[in-house]
Parts: sequence; structure tokens; C-alpha cells
Amino acid sequence: MSDLLERLRGRGWRMTAQRRVVAEVLDGDHVHLTADEVHSRAVAKLPEISRATVYNTLGEMVSLGEVIEVATDKRAKRYDPNAHRPHQHLVCAQCGQIRDVHPSGNPLTDLPDSERFGFTISDVEVTYRGLCPSCATA
Repeated sequence: MSDLLERLRGRGWRMTAQRRVVAEVLDGDHVHLTADEVHSRAVAKLPEISRATVYNTLGEMVSLGEVIEVATDKRAKRYDPNAHRPHQHLVCAQCGQIRDVHPSGNPLTDLPDSERFGFTISDVEVTYRGLCPSCATA
């Protein structure tokens, strides 16, 4: 389970009812919701929350480094609260389902010196693609 609410409180982030609801909607493992999905779920908890508030709150969480913005292919951006545990993503090429994965090894050091072209590498993004079990059997 993600600890998003605790991390945000620990940063002294002013916790309004709207911000709390957005954080609650995002909290959890393997959560990769679009802004519209966050809004839809937030409205179920707090009917008066606006789409603009959800978008602004997501933007603030990304700016704080507490939520990762995930873009896969040409699909809508998704928001991942698992910002403090290094991981990669496994994406279904058909339905777009995203799962967090933790492959063995260190992708920062796995790239041979001959392939670094003098770069000092600070971050790595790897996306695994395939078909989820539901799409594979359909």
C-alpha cells in the first residue's frame, strides 16, 4: 500500500478536503489512474470537487515529487503514487493496464560504458510491453 497521505502530511502540505480526497483516490499499489479517472472517483467521495481542482492537485503532487506522471504510447497520462520506490512498468499493449514491476539488477549500472557515450546517467525509465492475461485469452 502506498503511503501517499503520510508523505504529503510530512511535507507540511496543506491538506484541504479536496487534496485529501485526491490523495486517497491515488493511494495504493499498482495505481495508475488518468486525471479523468481520479476525478470520477473523487466525485464519488466529494461531489463538489471540480475537474480543475483535480488537475491542479495532481500537478502539485507531481511537482513535489510525490506522484509520478506516466505516459505510455499515445494514451492519456497516468498518475503513480509509488514515487519513492524504484520500479519499472509493465504495460498491456491492448487494454493499457499498467503494473509496477521490480526487475532484478540495477538499470543504472546495467548499461555498458561503451553504450553511455560519455553521459553521466542519473535516471532510467524502462517499460515492458506485452499482453495481460485477459487480453491474451480474448
